[in-house]
Amino acid sequence: MPDAVSTLATPEQLAAVKYDSAGLVPVIAQDVHTKAVLMMAYMNAETLALTLAEGRMVYWSRSRKEVWRKGDTSGDRQFVRAGYYDCDGDTLLFLVEQEGKGACHTGEYTCFYRAFGPEA
Repeated sequence: MPDAVSTLATPEQLAAVKYDSAGLVPVIAQDVHTKAVLMMAYMNAETLALTLAEGRMVYWSRSRKEVWRKGDTSGDRQFVRAGYYDCDGDTLLFLVEQEGKGACHTGEYTCFYRAFGPEA
């Protein structure tokens, strides 16, 4: 099992994050080893703070309107290895170590398993 490691962020870094009118910011989870994009979800200020403190990915579920700790029910947890915010501060990127079978609720390793175009 991977170790959870907290990440310290400065007040200036946290202030640079721009949330939308619903108080959310998009976040991309990327596999630290393979660089595969695993999933895209949302965080609010609370779940960003929890993610940084706990070293595990904690999202905001828009459908359930609640804090969502990735893997609490599935066992497919994500452990933070690095976190970034983009040049505009309106999108986050976390490099994670994925535990379990994968990130997607369908059972796929990544949520981006379907491609446009003819199948090979």
